[in-house]
Order: sequence, then structure tokens, then C-alpha cells
Amino acid sequence: MIELEKEAPDFTLKSSDGNDVSLSDFKGKKVVLYFYPKDNTPGCTKEACQFRDNINTVENKEAVILGVSLDDIESHKKFIEKFNLPFILLSDPDAKVSTEYGVYKEKNMYGKKKMGIERSTFIIDKKGIVKKIFRKVKVDGHVDEILEVIDNID
Repeated sequence: MIELEKEAPDFTLKSSDGNDVSLSDFKGKKVVLYFYPKDNTPGCTKEACQFRDNINTVENKEAVILGVSLDDIESHKKFIEKFNLPFILLSDPDAKVSTEYGVYKEKNMYGKKKMGIERSTFIIDKKGIVKKIFRKVKVDGHVDEILEVIDNID
């Protein structure tokens, strides 16, 4: 399980452009690592668009946004193009990273139990230390919470 004030586990996943991206590639920057259930669904679209609309503020605070879901690269490409998303989306098709970060869980959807990603965000400082964990994220107001945290960490 991921713990506050501990080093965030490194990982490498394929990005929407087909390249391998590792968390360690972003040492020296703050990272907003967010896990979301599925491309092109209402809540995930709203969350991604709120990140998009605040990208300049995030970047001015020396931070990057990385989104992770189980969707494949093609799905990510379409999602990025459709909503003009200016940040990296990573594909975790086998849920390995999602499991390591404790966000791959049993969910109850319309009375059916299935495994999926619980919307969660991890704020990681420039040294790779986890500074804040948001679990069971509610989309409304979440970007404001994130901006406040990245404003107050190095």
C-alpha cells in the first residue's frame, strides 16, 4: 500500500503516443498522478477536462499531470483528441500499477460486482515522495484541492 511521506513506487507504462513513460522520468517536478475508471465516461471526461482547463496553473506550479486507466493506447488517443487533453495518459491494461497503488478494487455497478479502478489521485513532490493521497475522489472541486496541495509542497 502507498504511504504518505514514502517514496512513490516507480513504474513504466505505455503512453498514448506509444512510448514508455516512467514515473522516475519526472523527478524534479511535482506529479499529479491520477487513476480513473474509463475513457469517455461522464465522470472521467469531466475530471480530465477540469485538469485540461487548469493545465497552465498546474504547469506554473512546476507540476505535471499523468492519468492512468486500464484503457488501451487507442482509446487514450481518441480521448485526448476528442477533448484536446494536453497531458499524458498511460495504459495499465493488466492493472499491475493500479493494484500496486491500491486503486484496483471490487466495485458494485448496478448490482454487479466487478474489478475496476477507484478514482484516486496521488500528489508526489519533486523528490518522488508521496505528499497527499485522495481516494474515492469526487470530481467536483477536486482540481481546487490539487492546486492547493501542489502550491504548498516542493
